[in-house]
Amino acid sequence: MEDTYRTIAAPVEGLYKEKGSKFIAKAYPVRSEEEIKEILVGLRKEYYDARHHCYAYLLGAARAIYRANDDGEPNHSAGDPILGQIKSMGLSNVLVVVIRYFGGIKLGVGGLIHAYKTATADALDQAQIIERHETTLLTVQFSYEQMNDIMKVVKDLDLPVRQQDFGLDCRLTVEVRTSLAPQAAALLQKNGTIL
Repeated sequence: MEDTYRTIAAPVEGLYKEKGSKFIAKAYPVRSEEEIKEILVGLRKEYYDARHHCYAYLLGAARAIYRANDDGEPNHSAGDPILGQIKSMGLSNVLVVVIRYFGGIKLGVGGLIHAYKTATADALDQAQIIERHETTLLTVQFSYEQMNDIMKVVKDLDLPVRQQDFGLDCRLTVEVRTSLAPQAAALLQKNGTIL
């Protein structure tokens, strides 16, 4: 299973101006649709006076989860050109929002496609491209007697601990690369129960 993807290291911004209209492109590395919703809400508040907030995103190493939104622009004139730029750069787990301030002169569908594509390209060209791996969370429950064995697996596989609870029983949630999850689960199950 391929679990590696290319994404951007940090948020970046691009700009395109045409006939008084201003297109501000903001690109973000993202991990989930919930995170995307939060960013969109924040941008709508920050740029409340803009005419359009068009966006596209692509998620997952398989690049199978995506969406393009024209936000009131003519069909396929904004979201699709934004998505096209993300795809052409081979990126995933990326959200690009292009905020348009209307300048009073209509650009036509061809002009809009060019503007949204160019603003997106400007932002993505400034981004540092990095490789990441899809991860999944595993939660293991174990007794105190099994602590050393479990922690040895965590250390040997270099698994980041995301949550721990040492009550009556012990619970540990670790982040593991998706392709290594079956191996990690098998090793952890020798001394605990995967929840």
